[in-house]
Amino acid sequence: MIGILLTNFHGILHPASLKIVLAIAYPVGFIFVILGRSELFTEHTVLAVLPVINGSASIMSLSKLWGIIIGGNLVGSYIFAGIITNLGPSMNIISHEAFYEVAHELTNHSWSIIFSSSILAGWLMGLLSWLVTSSRDTISRIFIVILITFVIGLGGLHHSVVGSIEVFSGLLISSEINWNDYIKFQTAATSGNVVGGVVFVALLKYGLTNWK
Repeated sequence: MIGILLTNFHGILHPASLKIVLAIAYPVGFIFVILGRSELFTEHTVLAVLPVINGSASIMSLSKLWGIIIGGNLVGSYIFAGIITNLGPSMNIISHEAFYEVAHELTNHSWSIIFSSSILAGWLMGLLSWLVTSSRDTISRIFIVILITFVIGLGGLHHSVVGSIEVFSGLLISSEINWNDYIKFQTAATSGNVVGGVVFVALLKYGLTNWK
């Protein structure tokens, strides 16, 4: 959706308006994944940590779970990127320039900036998983997903799974995006998302709740 909107409205809408439109499209995939009860890595940076803190699960089991989920998410992102980079331009719904533009926006930063941005995204995703778990009805869950992921999209924060699709698509479609760009992005984004989810949500939220 981001690629389609960028292709159709680039140069027509004012850049500030276009950024808001793209941010509105950003939550759609998260609604599908979270409400569909699929496994999203950034959700598990919080929920999967709590049993370890409680002592009911081991760090080894947590590492195994994280490895399986991030591995599955990345394989899925590579497959999806391969499909849309072939199908999008062939159907004239996504331009080559749109793929590059999205990937460049994410990779045109130093490793430390991507890492710091990913901590904020991980913190927000951690809050999202916490709030969705506490919500009782579907409408409130959808509202929470839209509210938080819209902020991530509008702020251009780095998400290890969504960003993997975006950057890998740019890698496949443009010679301006290379493997060094992808590896820099993926290592920084994954590390930052984990720190944001575990430290700022799981540990602090759990600690404050139990202290009370």
